[in-house]
Amino acid sequence: VDSYDVTVEEDLGEIQLIKIEKRKYWYQDDWYLKYITVKTPVGDYLEFPCYRWITDEKEIVLRDGRAKLPRDDKTQILKQHRRKELETRQKTYRWKEWHPGFPLSIDAHSHSDLPRDIQFDNEKGIDFILNYSKAMENLYVNRFMHMFQSSWSDFADFEKIFVRISNTISEYVMQHWKEDFMFGYQFLNGCNPVLIRRCTEIPKKLPVTMDMVECSLERNLTLEEEVKQGNIFIVDYELLDGVDANKTDPCTIQYLAAPICLLYKNLENKIVPIAIQLGQKPGPDNPIFLPSDATYDWLLAKIWVRSSDFHIHQTVTHLLRTHLVSEVFSIAMFRQLPAVHPLFKLLVPHMRFTIAINTKAREQLICECGLFDKANATGGGGHVQMVQKAMKDLTYSSLCFPEEIKAKGMDSKEDIPYYYYRDDGIKVWEALKSFAEDVIHIYYESDEVVCEDVELQAFVKDIYVYGMRGMKASGFPKMIRTREKLAEYLTVIIFTTSAQHAAVNFGQYDWCSWIPNAPPTMRRPPPTEKGTVTIEQIVESLPDRGRSCWHLGAVWALSQFQDNELFLGMYPDEHFVEKPVKEVMAKFRKNLDEIVNAITERNKNKKLPYYYLSPDRIPNSVAV
Repeated sequence: VDSYDVTVEEDLGEIQLIKIEKRKYWYQDDWYLKYITVKTPVGDYLEFPCYRWITDEKEIVLRDGRAKLPRDDKTQILKQHRRKELETRQKTYRWKEWHPGFPLSIDAHSHSDLPRDIQFDNEKGIDFILNYSKAMENLYVNRFMHMFQSSWSDFADFEKIFVRISNTISEYVMQHWKEDFMFGYQFLNGCNPVLIRRCTEIPKKLPVTMDMVECSLERNLTLEEEVKQGNIFIVDYELLDGVDANKTDPCTIQYLAAPICLLYKNLENKIVPIAIQLGQKPGPDNPIFLPSDATYDWLLAKIWVRSSDFHIHQTVTHLLRTHLVSEVFSIAMFRQLPAVHPLFKLLVPHMRFTIAINTKAREQLICECGLFDKANATGGGGHVQMVQKAMKDLTYSSLCFPEEIKAKGMDSKEDIPYYYYRDDGIKVWEALKSFAEDVIHIYYESDEVVCEDVELQAFVKDIYVYGMRGMKASGFPKMIRTREKLAEYLTVIIFTTSAQHAAVNFGQYDWCSWIPNAPPTMRRPPPTEKGTVTIEQIVESLPDRGRSCWHLGAVWALSQFQDNELFLGMYPDEHFVEKPVKEVMAKFRKNLDEIVNAITERNKNKKLPYYYLSPDRIPNSVAV
């Protein structure tokens, strides 16, 4: 890092813009310019933030750091600078359809095609092939890779590739994964805590009778009465019905199921499973498995649910609803908000490296013959079908955290006391919303100013038209008319790119490293009758050694923070220069610190602490 002093003798008058050029020497020498500070003859300081790469013989024209809406620009020179910046950005950041029906993504084949400003500093750091192989080396599991197709001999055999780190969640999972309470707990606080909903009536496709579940119910009520009292919950994997299983390896046939799982809140307020049907259509070859069945029947049914949960988690909860959606926000921001716009300054830290990580994933991970095909039953195209099917549920209200929790009937703290994902998520949502409101009130003195902001409206329209593919049913606004709605909209964007991604990404090693708890593939079809399942059959169904190793490398690599990670509230790049905004940021940080303290206090002495939504563990953006 260098800093340079340049002294100018003559009086330049009022400075509107600064132009920076970089001369090309014998070799390519890109320059990352952070900012320029100008000291005027009267002793005032003007800040000109840049935070961009200057490449080749290009020039960059900078405005001073005070945030301005389009209406604030009075002179022709500033209006023209603003317009020119957006014209250039719109040529650089182009939309492209990766698969039919997907949210649109960036028009780039590889990481190196991206604009220099949004590339990773060090491309090696995000090479998935390198990172997964490195992870397998670090975990010392690559010695099993030559036995790719071979089965493990029993559950204990999985310990050969399991890294035992004592007093961790992963170790606790390994010790307790067979227990019903552990199975139920993961729907609330595992790495996919978004599917469980209160059951208001038992669906016809799940013909559960009182006789079947009587021994699981603890309140001397009928099943109907338990439903009425709100003690029954349901998780339905209907989305997986009809999705093609991975056929990329002719030596290993792989299978998917679309289970329905009924859960019960017992007298200890724990959520436990009481019935599992492994297919969507009831019938004699699709029995309803129960806790009162033979031990291995019930265990295999639960394993099938865990495997299905893994698929929905990876492709819908994680890929679609955090990565792809965040990329939409990111592209729209670069295309429609100039660097001088207060909302660009607010959002840009939350878009760091998102387009880059997604481009790299399309290049190596989820492309045809990518790493995803190696170990996952939804590889080879199944994951594409899943995203296409899941688009219909990708609504604006489902990204509004408190609304989505309420829509699932999961909002009551008294009723469901151990739902830490909900409790922490709402605290972080409220802190973000209050921050967004404070920033909005500095720059938008009325709703009218919001309506008149043409750049904001173009940004919102881009997200609706290209991200949501103009689908009315998505409920995404086409325009924003009030400060209140704008605060909610910005909260959706920042929460999704930071907190939501952290909640569903960084717990993957904790919950998925013990393979029987989250099998990425199954090698036998789901059982069609009761009383025949053996331990051998379960081990034969679980992933073979090679796939287990790939899976382990993946969940390890995905759960690591970046070396130079920036967490919520950390804004080292000073895009904002005004004092009122700095004060608002300090208030925001104070709120986040209070949330961290409350979570730390609650987690004390817990065997299963919940920390994924602690602000000091929430990166600002989707970058892994």
